[in-house]
Amino acid sequence: MWPTRGLAAVVVAAAALTACTDGAAAPRGDDGKSGAAQPSPSPTRVYPLSSAPRTVPSVQAHEPARGPGWKPGAGSAVVVAAGSGALADEARLLAGEIGAAYRGTAAPRAGDVSLALAPAAGAAPESYALTTRDGRVSVTGPDEAGVFYGTRTLKQALRSGGTVPEGVVRDRPAKPQRGLNLDIARKHFPAAWIEDRLREMADLKLNQLGLHFSDDQGFRIASDRHPEVVSADHLTKAEVRRILALAASLHITVVPEIDSPGHLGAVIRAHPDLQLRDARGRATRGAVDIGNPESARMVDDLLAEYAELFPGAYWHLGADEYRALTVKDPEGSYPALARMARRAHGPGGRVADLATDWTNARAAAARAAGKKPKAWNDGFFPGGAAKADADIEVEYWTGKELGARRPSEYLREGRPVVNLNDEYLYYVLGEPNTFRYPTGRRIYEEWTPLVLRGTEPVDARYDGQVLGGRFAVWCDYRNAQTPDQVAHGIRLPLAATAQKLWDARKPTPGWDGFRNLVDVVEGRKG
Repeated sequence: MWPTRGLAAVVVAAAALTACTDGAAAPRGDDGKSGAAQPSPSPTRVYPLSSAPRTVPSVQAHEPARGPGWKPGAGSAVVVAAGSGALADEARLLAGEIGAAYRGTAAPRAGDVSLALAPAAGAAPESYALTTRDGRVSVTGPDEAGVFYGTRTLKQALRSGGTVPEGVVRDRPAKPQRGLNLDIARKHFPAAWIEDRLREMADLKLNQLGLHFSDDQGFRIASDRHPEVVSADHLTKAEVRRILALAASLHITVVPEIDSPGHLGAVIRAHPDLQLRDARGRATRGAVDIGNPESARMVDDLLAEYAELFPGAYWHLGADEYRALTVKDPEGSYPALARMARRAHGPGGRVADLATDWTNARAAAARAAGKKPKAWNDGFFPGGAAKADADIEVEYWTGKELGARRPSEYLREGRPVVNLNDEYLYYVLGEPNTFRYPTGRRIYEEWTPLVLRGTEPVDARYDGQVLGGRFAVWCDYRNAQTPDQVAHGIRLPLAATAQKLWDARKPTPGWDGFRNLVDVVEGRKG
């Protein structure tokens, strides 16, 4: 918390003035007579020190001050500072939300809110300062995202307290990647439903939406190059562009995922010649034959098409649960792949090495398209001749797979890791196996970004390598819930996840207070 300059002097002066106007003895003149005939000063209201605004997630720091705070009045407007025209969209959005006018690029007047870009050496990305003073509010930050998050704080402060408290908020996220992962492959979600989630995410200062749109059950985005793989219920490219435009306006990056070499059943239905078969000739569900060059050509062709559609920095490769590696003896069960692995990597070559080669090749294709690659943690294999490329971000979700590796193993290798811990952050429709719908309370009270697997955190020295996390919706039993039920079920868990990704420290208030605050800032409760 930053100190308030001159606060002691203000308190002393205010106390003296209050004493004079509350019936204390009047000052005497130079002649020793009563000074009652002299003009008396008008009473001046003394405000208590302000408190931090109540928001979700909570702000990192607030410098209190004395004053009435700010709320929009009849003449209030949102303006953009000179040289900050890029913030026009943020200003228009805020003006509409709080019922103020938008006056464009202009000097602020009494009662106004001013938005400004203020690049500064050492300023953290997505940070901002929100200053409430002299009947005005200013929001400044080094980038557009930071200023936007300042407007979210302003909006929520009005909802939770009626005014924006006097003083200065200085805020920044603890983690750079904060988001929601959505399985639209197993269950089709309408574009409008996804857009509603984006708006909710933005108010929670989340900045990443993962879209898992290809799996065994469906392929859910239209394709110009391979329309034969697309499911009947799908998003058109026009709908996807609309989603992407809204996401960009809300400073949310959409991360597309075509999972391979497993989870490709929808593609295999249209191209059965790509399917992996075991030593007995039996088809392996959802798995393409990574020894067949046509499999790679198909996946890379799809990757290239959708890399043009999605402008974000990331591409998710999947790489999890390849069924050739979920058996006890991959080499005995898939001898053709074993022979290929030995040709590529010598006598000790394994099917896992061949799978690593596949992932590295897809990562190279993603980089060629200008994307940073991500992959699930069970697509990284210990030992062996082939090593996964060092720049592939590990998305850690489970430690239950065959030959499971602890999170610390990836971290010791220096790999960047993103947290999707299935113990806390997996909302799996129908609750198959041991999954249970996660609660916001458990996340709020127990989870932090360092809790990557189970309930135990990794060592704090790895904090810088844990880049953030996403709450994940998986639709294993797609009819178990309607889209509206999913939206209701994830509301509080998503808010709790947002709180912990913005500030991993033990939060206040307690769970009941937090749950009530979520209702208030979302406009569900006055």
